[in-house]
Amino acid sequence: MNSNYILSWHESVKNTAGSKAKDDVTEILGNDGFKVIDTPCGKIAKLLYVYLVLPFIFMMIRKGNIVIQYPTGTPRILKHITFMVRNISGANLIFVIHDIYSLRRFGDDFHDSENELALLNKADGIVSHNSHMTAWLKNSGITSRITDLEIFDYLTPNSIQPLRDYTGSLCLAGNLKKAYFLDNFNARSPLYIFGPGSNDSYNNNIKYMGVYSPEELPEHLTYNFGLIWEGSNTDTCNGAYGEYTKYNNPHKVSLYLSTGLPVIIWKQAALADFVTKNNVGIAIDSLNNIDDILSNVDDEQYRQMKENTDRIAQKMRSGYYIKKAVHSLID
Repeated sequence: MNSNYILSWHESVKNTAGSKAKDDVTEILGNDGFKVIDTPCGKIAKLLYVYLVLPFIFMMIRKGNIVIQYPTGTPRILKHITFMVRNISGANLIFVIHDIYSLRRFGDDFHDSENELALLNKADGIVSHNSHMTAWLKNSGITSRITDLEIFDYLTPNSIQPLRDYTGSLCLAGNLKKAYFLDNFNARSPLYIFGPGSNDSYNNNIKYMGVYSPEELPEHLTYNFGLIWEGSNTDTCNGAYGEYTKYNNPHKVSLYLSTGLPVIIWKQAALADFVTKNNVGIAIDSLNNIDDILSNVDDEQYRQMKENTDRIAQKMRSGYYIKKAVHSLID
C-alpha cells in the first residue's frame, strides 16, 4: 500500500487565487506518487467526512507520511484531524505551512498563538517558507524537524514571457484594495496594475489594466518587472502585511517569476534573500527612488536577470521546490 499521502481540502467558498498555492502542492505531490485523500466540497459533507470517514482512512494507514497543508479548515477541524493522524494512524505527520496566524498579527481564527504553536509542535516534520520563518518557529519553541521551502512553486500552462526590450516597465497584480501605498505612489515611471478593488483617485502614472483569472493573468504580464510591496507607505513596507513579508513567501512572487518576470521587492522582505541570491530582480529600501533604480539597469544586466528568472520559472513549473522540501523530511 502506498505509504505517502496528502490531504486535499476544498474550501467551501471557492476563491481561485486564494486556493491556487494549496491546489498546486496537491497536484505536484499527487504526480510524485502521493495518494490524495480528497475531501468533499460542501460544508456539511466535509464535516461528515472528517468525523465519519477520515477515522477509517487513517486507521488503514499503518506507516509512511501524511502531508497536511497548514492551515486546513477551521482550527477545531484541523485540531481534530491532527489528533487522528497522531493517534489513529501509524504515519508521520508533515505540515506544509501556507500561513501562520500568530505571525500575521491579524485575523481571529486562533484564539491565541499558544494554541497555534502547540498544534504545529504535533508535527513530525514542517515545511516552513524560508530561513526567517524557520528561525521564528524555533525561537517560539517548535521542536519538530523543519525544512525550508525557499519559494512556492507555481503551475501554469502559459508560455514563459519572452525577453522584451528593456524600458523599465513595472506591473502589480493582486487585491488592489489592500495596496494602500498606491494612493502615495508618485513615480514618473508608469505602474500597470491588475486585480479587483481599483479606485479612480490614483495618480496619472498608474494605469489600471483590469481583472483576470489566475489562469489568464500570466499572458497579460508583458512588462519588465513585477512589484511586491505592502502597506500604506512608499518609503517602507509597513503595517501588519508589511511586517508579515519579513517572514512569509508571498505567492505573488511565484506568479511573477513563473511567468518570466524579474521582481522588485522590499529589502527587508524574507524573499529578498532568494531574489538577490538568484539574481532574479532587485531588492529596494524605498519605492520613492524607483525611477532612479529602474533607469540604472542596463540591457545586459536585465538580460541576465531575465535568463535567471526563466531558469527558476522552469523549476517552479515542475514542482521542484515542494518536492525537494518534502523529500528532505521523508527520505
